[in-house]
Amino acid sequence: MSTGPAATRLPDGFRVALDRRVRRLPGADGGAALLGGAPPRLVHLRPAARAALGAAQTLTARDPVSTALTRTLLDAGLAHPTLPQPGAPDAGDVTVVVPVKDRPLGRLLAALPAGLGGLIVVDDGSADPEFLAHEVHAAGGEVVRHERSKGPAAARNAGLAAATTPLVAFLDSDVVPLDGWLAPLLAHLADPAVALVAPRIVALPPHRGVLGRYEAVRSSLDLGPDPALVVPRSRVAYVPSAALLVRKEALGAGFDERMHVAEDVDLVLRLHAAGWRLRYEPSSEVAHEHRSDPGAWWLRKAYYGTGAAPLALRHPGSVPPMVLSPWSAVVCALLLLQRRWAYAGAAAVTAVATERLSRKLGRLRDPRTSAARLTGLGLAGAVLQLASGLTRHFWPVAALAVPFSARARRAVLVAALAEGVGDWWAHRDRDAAVRPGLLGHVVAHRLDDLAYGSGLWWGALRARTAAPLLPTGPAARRASPPPGVTRPLVGDGAVRQA
Repeated sequence: MSTGPAATRLPDGFRVALDRRVRRLPGADGGAALLGGAPPRLVHLRPAARAALGAAQTLTARDPVSTALTRTLLDAGLAHPTLPQPGAPDAGDVTVVVPVKDRPLGRLLAALPAGLGGLIVVDDGSADPEFLAHEVHAAGGEVVRHERSKGPAAARNAGLAAATTPLVAFLDSDVVPLDGWLAPLLAHLADPAVALVAPRIVALPPHRGVLGRYEAVRSSLDLGPDPALVVPRSRVAYVPSAALLVRKEALGAGFDERMHVAEDVDLVLRLHAAGWRLRYEPSSEVAHEHRSDPGAWWLRKAYYGTGAAPLALRHPGSVPPMVLSPWSAVVCALLLLQRRWAYAGAAAVTAVATERLSRKLGRLRDPRTSAARLTGLGLAGAVLQLASGLTRHFWPVAALAVPFSARARRAVLVAALAEGVGDWWAHRDRDAAVRPGLLGHVVAHRLDDLAYGSGLWWGALRARTAAPLLPTGPAARRASPPPGVTRPLVGDGAVRQA
C-alpha cells in the first residue's frame, strides 16, 4: 500500500470510535450533527453518512461510504482508531534510535521488545565511549559516534540516516518504555497517511518531594489520558521527542539541527503543514525520569520557554499564547476592567454572540439552546486562557501593573488562585500512585508558569520579536473536505470556538 499525505484510502476493516467529547445534536430535518474534533467544529451528517454511523459509537471501513466517513471522522479529530488494526506493521519494521551523552542505558535497553528491526545508539560525545559501546553491543545494537556533542536533533538525525527499516522509534536516554508500548503505536501506522504517533509520557517512580508529585500529574511531557489528533492550536498541539514512532520517508532530513530546544514541536508543525496525519496514543506508555531538584527543574522549564520565539517566527500563528474569537476577546477585556458597566457590556456581547451563532445553527432542532451551550463553553475557555496568560505568558506585564493598580492586584490574585485550584482539580488523578496536595500543587504550578514565562520573554528579547506574545483568533475553517472525501457525506458547520 502506498503511503503519504494523499494516501487517504484506509484498509478494509479499519475501525474507529468517536471521541468521548463528541456530542450528537439533533437536526431540524430529523438528521444529526456531530460537535467536537480538533479544532472544534460542527459537522452535519448527510443521509448516507447517518445510515453508515447509525447510533453506534464505532465505525468500520467496509464499503466506499463507511470508508470515506471513517476518513472524515479521523481527519476532523472526531474519532480515533481502535486497537488493534488490520494491516499494521510489526516490530521487525522498526529501528529504535537512542541519542545519548554520558548516561548509562542498561535500564532502557532491557525494556526494549524482542524482534526489532534494529537498534542504533548515537553517542553524542560521551566521555566514556567504550562503556557505552559495550552496553549497546551486548544488547545487539550498533553505535554511531560523534566525537564532539552536536545536540539531540543532530544525534537523532544521525540515527535516522543509519536506519534501514521503514519505521523509526526515537527514545531519549532518560525514558523506560513500559510493557506493550510498541503495539498500540504500530496500529496507527495501518493508516497510510499517518507519519508520526506518540505515546503518553508518564512519570518514572519514585516521585520525590513536592516537585516529584507535581510532575507526576502535571509534566508538560504528559499530554493526558485521551487519544487525539495532533493539530496546532488544539488540545494536543504537539508531542515531545522523548518518545516517537515515525515513518522514515515522511521525515526527510529529520529534525532541524539549528534548534536546540523545541525541535520536536518544529517537526510536528512541518509534518502537519505537509498534510501528514499525526496522532497521540495514550494507551502506549513510556516512563520518563522527571527532574525534581528545584534549581534544575526551574531552569529546564525556563529553557522550554525560550523555544517559543523561534517557533513563532518559523510558523506564524501556530503557537500563540492565547486563541480567542473576537467576541470572547472583547468580553475578556471588559471583565478585566472590573466595573459594573463593563460586566453588563460583557453580558450583552455574549448575548449578541449567542444570537448570531444560533442563526448559523438553523439546521439544528433547537439552535438557541445549542448556541447558548457553545458560547458558554467558549467563554469559559476564554476566561481560563486569560487567567493562565496573566500568570504565565504575560506575568512580567502583570507584575509591573500590580504595585500601581488595585484592580490589577485583584485580577492577578484571583487568576493565580482560581486557575491554580482548577488545575489541581483537573490533574489530581492523572497518576494513580500520586495524590499531590492542593497547596504544593498550586505553588509548583505558579513557579512552573513563572519559569516558562521568563524563558519566553528572554527568548523574545534575544530574537527581537513580539511574535510569541501575540494572541490570535480561531483558524480558518476548512473550505473543502479532506483529500479523497466527497461533499455528499458531510457538511462543515460554521462553529469554531476558541
